[in-house]
Amino acid sequence: MALARFDRYVLSLMLAVFAFFALVLIAVFWVNQAVRLFEQLIGDGQSALVFLEISLLDLPNAARLVLPVAAFVATLYATNRLAGESELVVMQATGFSPMRLVRPVVYFGLAVLIVMSLLIHWLVPLSRTVLAERRDEIDRNIVAGLLVEGTFVNPVPGITLYAREITELGELRQTFLSDSRGAGGRADYYSDRAYIVDRDGATSLVLVEGVAMNALAGRTLDVTRFTDLTFDIAPPDDGARREELETRELSTARLFAAAPADLERTGGSPLGFQREAHDRIATTLTAALSPALAFSILILGGFSRMGLVPQITAATLLVMFLQLVANAATDAAARSAATIPLFYLNPALTAAITIAALWLGTRPRRSRGVAA
Repeated sequence: MALARFDRYVLSLMLAVFAFFALVLIAVFWVNQAVRLFEQLIGDGQSALVFLEISLLDLPNAARLVLPVAAFVATLYATNRLAGESELVVMQATGFSPMRLVRPVVYFGLAVLIVMSLLIHWLVPLSRTVLAERRDEIDRNIVAGLLVEGTFVNPVPGITLYAREITELGELRQTFLSDSRGAGGRADYYSDRAYIVDRDGATSLVLVEGVAMNALAGRTLDVTRFTDLTFDIAPPDDGARREELETRELSTARLFAAAPADLERTGGSPLGFQREAHDRIATTLTAALSPALAFSILILGGFSRMGLVPQITAATLLVMFLQLVANAATDAAARSAATIPLFYLNPALTAAITIAALWLGTRPRRSRGVAA
């Protein structure tokens, strides 16, 4: 029972710290992305709701990037706190070996593994698919770019449009349109009311109760009044929807399946699918193993009244080095199917170093030296 209580205590501490760092890092990453996204979408005439929607769809990818860092930092913080309050020293004095002490950290790594697996293998590809479709819809929706009152806009080459006011119902008041696409020169149109409508996929502007002004030869201005007039200001998209996909939009199961339809839509190859799938698995395993690596390095040396700064520095540098090795292995693994196991070099080295550090921790302290 006492052992179980110790595991629950350490695990709850790590999960709490992990949640805190994860929220902070995700918020920082999200704000950094949101500033650029806000300028782009609002500048294109999109609403705040569209900005919020796009931002939320990008959150799973942000979480995928920062959660491994949060897990590693949470382990460093929690272990340093346990050491600073002499709790680890007490547990070791009661007979807890490093292999026993690391058990709640392994449980924590399993929790990270579950979360990262859900993100990398399912939620991130799904959110990227929805995000790509939503962006494609926004790009094809020219209406959003038109509805900017008091601003001259050019929805298509040769068309200039201005509306003094846009009502809540989408009605354009005091609208001016200049059309220079015709061979006969420029024609200008003015109306008190106008509406933007979608007809068979084409964006059209309907002018109501206005005048048309055409410059004729001899500096003559021809003015014609009309009741309603329709302009096709954007060509139809023939109902076309986004047919292409990116490899990163496919779930890991679909990558392993490598269906011909997915290969055709992405323009990829079975080998490319295999590389992407194995890279995701290796990334997930590395994130799950990094807490145990950090913990094993921190308890490797003797505890000092100065704290664990040297061990924390060593663990951080070691993780950075392993990441560099992983990047080099990933580049090498892109050559052929025979090199795919190189994706697992990082998690394999992480596990090997962790086991070696824990084994060294079981040796008598006099053979390793005790810190002052």
